[in-house]
Amino acid sequence: MNYRLMNLNDIDTIVDIEREAFTAPWSAEAFRNELTHNLFAKYMVMEREDTILGYGGMWLIIDEAHVTNIAIREKYQGMGYGKKLLKEMMKTASYLGARRMTLEVRVSNERAQSLYRKMGFSPSGVRPAYYSDNLEDALIMWADLVPNDDFEDSEYAGATEGEEA
Repeated sequence: MNYRLMNLNDIDTIVDIEREAFTAPWSAEAFRNELTHNLFAKYMVMEREDTILGYGGMWLIIDEAHVTNIAIREKYQGMGYGKKLLKEMMKTASYLGARRMTLEVRVSNERAQSLYRKMGFSPSGVRPAYYSDNLEDALIMWADLVPNDDFEDSEYAGATEGEEA
């Protein structure tokens, strides 16, 4: 498994994954803006043999990481890739100075909530009518990040220095 920074050439594939995974997918323009204008944004892709299996994005603000999106291609879901990707995102956030990570998840998405709980996230509140497609509430979840001394062994570590998204 390989993890690397997302780049502009990845956007078409990422938008395809968005459409497979979400009822209100982000547009290509939204990802382009994140990669070119948002200084807080960090996006990575998960690849195997030059095939993008999934991606994740987060905003790093001071010592907190806010997961914006995380998705795995439909045909690879349920195979543990989401857990691996989230673990890599958590390691990366910790390496970059984050002490905590947060995310929102649909209150109806038990599968994702289960994964997040296994990864150390705990519910902390609800955002009413958060999702624009059906006005579903979002569960807010937080996790404490542990400093990771093993980050140098990560496949993504080399991509964090000297590369632009």
